[in-house]
Amino acid sequence: MPMPFATQTLLWAFLYFCRIGAMLMVFPGYSTMRIPVLVRLMLAIGVTAALTPILLQAEGAMPPPLEPPPGTLLTLVWAELLKGLALGLMGRMFFLAFEFLATALTQFIGMGNFPGMPAEGQEPVPALVSLIMITATVLVFATGLHMQALSAVVESYAVSPVGVPGDVGGHLRDLTDRLSRATFLSLQAIAPFMVYAVVVNLAIGLVNRMTPQIPAYFISLPLIMIGGLFLLFFVVDEMFGVFIAGFADWLVNG
Repeated sequence: MPMPFATQTLLWAFLYFCRIGAMLMVFPGYSTMRIPVLVRLMLAIGVTAALTPILLQAEGAMPPPLEPPPGTLLTLVWAELLKGLALGLMGRMFFLAFEFLATALTQFIGMGNFPGMPAEGQEPVPALVSLIMITATVLVFATGLHMQALSAVVESYAVSPVGVPGDVGGHLRDLTDRLSRATFLSLQAIAPFMVYAVVVNLAIGLVNRMTPQIPAYFISLPLIMIGGLFLLFFVVDEMFGVFIAGFADWLVNG
């Protein structure tokens, strides 16, 4: 049975917008600087409008039938913003860790000095890092994980409905756990390049030691780059597969 429109419904829709909009503001893909701010705002409003009827009728998500005073309303707004930012930052931790180790990957194969465009933020990164991060973002949308993120927001209202104060300590612990999990996942994804870097640099060191009159480092740099690109060609599917599988496991199971 449809719920009649009222001022109270609009008020709680605004509170839902605070959590959903805060999550979209920092969640990977939705928060990229390549999307204009107005488009992101309209997207957050549209998603909130679509989810509000579901949230109002969901068990555990129905707000109390009282109009809160201004002080209480301000507290509710800050609590919802905190919850939304915590959800979005947990997802962003995976991409920040992956971007950090992708930058290390470019150093391992000798391509870290090639400038490129920013991947997600405003800081320029090597061109290969931009390619890796854009590909990972596209895979999130291509595999439907962006919809799973919205489903996670809806499920968060059953755990922490509107009116329940945000647990700052709990959010910080969750962020720390997700950062640890994301770093370990990213290390798994680029592990072949770490092994490659150790083996190649050890071989170059031995050559340089045996023939010190030859500048082995400068001669071997193009070979290191070629070997790294060949390795990337063979393991790129598994690298993105490991990362996307871990990211999807977090979205589904928390």
